[in-house]
Amino acid sequence: MTHRDSGFDPQDQDPKTVQRLRFGVGLIGFLLPIVLPIGNIITSARLTLLASMSASYYTHMRNVFVGSLCAIGVFLICYRHDRREDRLSSLAGLFAILAALFPTLPPASVAPHPSHLQTTVGVLHLCFAAGLFGVLAFFCLRLFGDGRGQSGHRIHNWVYLLCGWVIVGCTVMIAAAGALHFVWDLPLTLTYVGEAVSVFAFGVAWLVKSEAIGAVTSTASPGPGAAPA
Repeated sequence: MTHRDSGFDPQDQDPKTVQRLRFGVGLIGFLLPIVLPIGNIITSARLTLLASMSASYYTHMRNVFVGSLCAIGVFLICYRHDRREDRLSSLAGLFAILAALFPTLPPASVAPHPSHLQTTVGVLHLCFAAGLFGVLAFFCLRLFGDGRGQSGHRIHNWVYLLCGWVIVGCTVMIAAAGALHFVWDLPLTLTYVGEAVSVFAFGVAWLVKSEAIGAVTSTASPGPGAAPA
């Protein structure tokens, strides 16, 4: 069955738009783990480390955090490549927006005794965030690779696999640490490290898939037929 027979035209979204949407998702994911702690330190005028990326909702960086998740969600919902990626990206986009609108449980410094509503909303946030990471990991592990066999594509495939398994591993680590109430004697919490590494990994994968890195490399390196300077 062809794409047109199945009711889906792959030309509904041109390749440049697909690449730009991938680049937008990747860039936000790449920068968010860096911008949130630095921005929080600058805006609060003191050296403070967050318990999790989601805890940014209760800091001066709330608008950046919520806005970034919503932007990722909109980019993913608008993303069109084929029928399966269309559906999964829309699902991931919905998860991203819901994770932004349903904040995590407030820290003890904000709400020493959280209400039942706050606890319920916090659990929903965890479910939406886990769903988002799960779909993004699936993109890396099953959808982004190709079988063309060229060395460049093989390298990209390894990057996608690495990023996908990093997301899976960090998600499992966060869930296990939460279930076992595990803490370590370091300034950064295990939850923040896991979230930041996961977001950074999916950002790298989407940047590579957008071919932005390859375009910069090819622009910087003259082709074999180029005249020497």
